[in-house]
Amino acid sequence: MGLEIERKFLVDHEKWERVSKPEGTHYRQGYMLSDGQRTIRVRVSDKKAFLNLKSKMSQVSRKEYEYEVPLQDGIEMLDAFTTSGTEKIRYYIPVAGKIWEVDVFSDDNAGLIVAEIELKSEEEQFEKPDWITDEVTYDGRYTNAALSIHPYKDW
Repeated sequence: MGLEIERKFLVDHEKWERVSKPEGTHYRQGYMLSDGQRTIRVRVSDKKAFLNLKSKMSQVSRKEYEYEVPLQDGIEMLDAFTTSGTEKIRYYIPVAGKIWEVDVFSDDNAGLIVAEIELKSEEEQFEKPDWITDEVTYDGRYTNAALSIHPYKDW
């Protein structure tokens, strides 16, 4: 079984602008299923595509399975089978032996920047960089699936 243990935080925009960061990856992703407990998603960048299945175990832990699919298949699945989606630029930022995944959303979610960190256990301690602000792990509005249906601009 694949397992994802993840915490999610908002990002201070001014401090984020000063962070030295690598080039980000543009992602389009769409949802085939999203019912609050399970999601089936297709994610496409300019080079790769993935099919991802998640099932909620707790607010922090999920069963997760992710499979790379041919890029053209991913684009076709995204266009033909998804009912909602999001776009973002993702940055991978190393901090104290961990990788923070920082998503800068666009389109209807423009203005939202969310950082996620994957952990080995729900109790694992970690260092927060100074550009991290409020934790939103337990606020379902900040899941990508929720943002695809109820975008940030409508809050």
